[in-house]
Amino acid sequence: MSTYVPGQVPDDPAALPDFLRREFLAMKQAQERAQIFIRLQPTTVAPAKYQDGDIYEAKAPWNPGAGDGLYIRRVDSWILLG
Repeated sequence: MSTYVPGQVPDDPAALPDFLRREFLAMKQAQERAQIFIRLQPTTVAPAKYQDGDIYEAKAPWNPGAGDGLYIRRVDSWILLG
């Protein structure tokens, strides 16, 4: 989760370039501090057990339908997320 909090936009148009520079730097720093909340390991074989809604990163030789990519299990099929 990001810790970025937007600053107050200045009323003076001449102050906007410095304001934007500071804001972009603050966003960059917040992104660098952000923690990963999900980590997927590539899977080369079909999982033996899974539940509806499980997400896997498929890698060859496992091909759940459209080659390598992120898949979600829905009802009776694997759906490519990207």
